[in-house]
Amino acid sequence: MKTIKKTIILIIIGIYILPAQYAQEVARPSNPPARPAFRMPAIIVSPEVLKDQKVTFRLMAPEATVVNISGEWMPGWGASAPMVKNDTGLWTITVGPLKSELYGYTFSIDGVRAIDPNNVQVRRDGTRYESFFIVPGKESELYIQQENIPHGTLIKQWYKSEVLGVQRRLYVYTPAGYESNEEKYPVFYLLHGAGGDEDAWTTMGRTVQIMDNLIAQGKAKPMIVVMTNGNANQAGAQNDIPLNSSSQPTGMADYMKYRGKFEEHLVKDVIPFIEKNYRTYSDKANRAIAGLSMGGGHTQTITNDNPGLFDYIGVFSMGIMNFGPQQADAAKLEQERDVKIEALKNSGYKLYWIGCGVDDFVFQGVVKLRETLDKHNFNYTYRESTGGHTWANWRIYLSEFAPLLF
Repeated sequence: MKTIKKTIILIIIGIYILPAQYAQEVARPSNPPARPAFRMPAIIVSPEVLKDQKVTFRLMAPEATVVNISGEWMPGWGASAPMVKNDTGLWTITVGPLKSELYGYTFSIDGVRAIDPNNVQVRRDGTRYESFFIVPGKESELYIQQENIPHGTLIKQWYKSEVLGVQRRLYVYTPAGYESNEEKYPVFYLLHGAGGDEDAWTTMGRTVQIMDNLIAQGKAKPMIVVMTNGNANQAGAQNDIPLNSSSQPTGMADYMKYRGKFEEHLVKDVIPFIEKNYRTYSDKANRAIAGLSMGGGHTQTITNDNPGLFDYIGVFSMGIMNFGPQQADAAKLEQERDVKIEALKNSGYKLYWIGCGVDDFVFQGVVKLRETLDKHNFNYTYRESTGGHTWANWRIYLSEFAPLLF
């Protein structure tokens, strides 16, 4: 009886299963088409730094008709070189040999500026984005993240500015060991140029790598480095905190509205905030300030208006400039400046350091600054370099200025 029941069950199952299996067999082609094999896209290496310090760039753009490359190794503004297209649509060019340095570059694809899609190393200066690479060697070793050395910490810090009436952001570099000890540190306030923001000195200037390497080599003392946003109308870098229409300057009147506000807020807001929230010394012997271009102008204003606040002062690529109608009363301004320079001269500062490239468009302004200081028998150190208004110079100035501090 059990055997009969099993047979019946098997027959019922077969009624439902076998036709389905049969249908699948009938529907399946005898020679099914092969499934296309998955292919990884070809790996394009760009840039490739060769042993002889030549550099090859590659870009896959089959539909493009004209591709050029512009790079910091080229002389002058806007210089470019054509790339060559092969039968696969790959554009290439080899340049150099290049000296050991960090270089930014972009492509122009049928007139459209673009970064290198095959290079993960991208830097930003304000709204300007560029790809970059480093040619290794003695001159660029400070810019490279070295292994087997202690590394500091980069902090993105928010603070309240009473002068500007907003919450703002700054970057703070603390040296290796800061978190694990109770020591106090001197502070270096490092200011960016026009178009930049609080991110510029780390992204473009390689401040973290330079400071880590200098400290590890015993060439600079451990210090805190504060990098602010020098645009008084901004809360922070625009790629993180976009400007709204009410804070975007639209003309000279709006720019004049903020003139001098950044400098005032650094003295009244930033320095007290840093000295309250970080383990710092709070005397001029343990404070330094330096800035490039616009930041060099900020540095002059801050130190001229506040003699005795800093013992170490650095002015990179900025002199005494004439910016138009707002400085029409030149004689009065010069008289006021003379009084302030005398006060700064008598404040007991330890270092006033000026650096500028001979091809820099502000060079004559630096000549005027030096002539003015010379008139007052004001002691300073002058560093004249090749090149122009570029980060290649400002990284060098930082690497030479920082070891002189404290």
